[in-house]
Amino acid sequence: MNTLSVSALNEQIKSLLETSFTRVLVEGELSRITFHNSGHIYFTLKDNSSAISCVMFRGNASRLKFQLEEGMKVVLDGAVSVYTPRGSYQVNCFSIEPAGQGALALAYEQLKRKLQEKGYFNPEIKKQLPKFPKKLALVTSATGAALQDMLRVANHRYRDIEVDVYDVLVQGDMAASSIANAISQANKKDYDILIVGRGGGSVEDLWAFNEEIVADAIFASVIPVVSAVGHEIDTVISDFVADLRAPTPSAAMQMILPDENELYQYLDSISNQFTQTLEQKIYNKKQELNHLHQAYKQNSIENKLTQKLEEIKSLKENFFQAITFKIQTHQRDLQQTFSQYPNAINSILKTKQNELSNAMKNLEANNPKYKSKKGFAQISKDKKVIDIDELNVSDEFELMSDKTVLSAKVLSKS
Repeated sequence: MNTLSVSALNEQIKSLLETSFTRVLVEGELSRITFHNSGHIYFTLKDNSSAISCVMFRGNASRLKFQLEEGMKVVLDGAVSVYTPRGSYQVNCFSIEPAGQGALALAYEQLKRKLQEKGYFNPEIKKQLPKFPKKLALVTSATGAALQDMLRVANHRYRDIEVDVYDVLVQGDMAASSIANAISQANKKDYDILIVGRGGGSVEDLWAFNEEIVADAIFASVIPVVSAVGHEIDTVISDFVADLRAPTPSAAMQMILPDENELYQYLDSISNQFTQTLEQKIYNKKQELNHLHQAYKQNSIENKLTQKLEEIKSLKENFFQAITFKIQTHQRDLQQTFSQYPNAINSILKTKQNELSNAMKNLEANNPKYKSKKGFAQISKDKKVIDIDELNVSDEFELMSDKTVLSAKVLSKS
């Protein structure tokens, strides 16, 4: 036997293994997964009793539709290779599929769960779409039937709308980045609504709308986004992230654009309602004005003056009635007085005559002429008869007898 070097032995093993196992399908459980900065993925595939090292180089790893996770059961398609410097062998993976489940289905569920945890589907952050949009951005294929369907519906329902089309790839490896970039570009302009969509197709055809880069762009959009992808039975990730999901592209136009005919009918209804409301308000205001006019008339200066004149007239009538009554009363009293007057006058005259007679007699009795005696005279001061005791020193007085009147002055008094 020939003696071999280690390198020679490893080379022979390498040649034998790699030519014998050029294509293998192996099922197992993923373990010890390492995502290298270079883009390569290193992991171990194991079952209950054995394990084998595996590598998936960057080119093949970039085509994975789902995320490799610890403990996941997969079926890998690859070839056995030997790393001669260490004398170790491994499986070089070309592709990996989930065991018992499609890769796209798993990738869909993984991304859906991830975005839901990040809050991308939260109803509270959904933006409200305007009822009467003026500018619309369509992110879709310019050559697809979906665009023509949307434009046809728009022209039929609401011609007063400005539509800009952002032509993008809607399937293939570059479609997701093309769609995400168009959404970002549209957000630099002042659009009211942005529609992202395409017509129907297989799961693979629609896959661009299940990519995370598209979901991120929709979530970051400040413009309300409508997802209109495929047919009604098709559900993609963009449907969950968008502010509104439409079952088809044409349905999206029907949902976001008002119908001109219905709008005209609505305007007619609003016009009639406005006219009725206005007429009712005018009638109500007229009633209020009439009430105010009546209140003004009742409280106006003219009305108050009329009321005062009526009051004066009433007072005058009452006054004249009272005066007439008083006059009539006094006339009756006067007539009664006049009927009693002669007797009363005669009685008074007799009384006064008697008083006068008595006064005359008293005067005669006090007249000095009738009662003078020798050595006596009547004393008067200021033409009043007084007693001598009433005189004081320096008082001037008169002494009267029946024949003589003397003027005198008191010189002393004791």
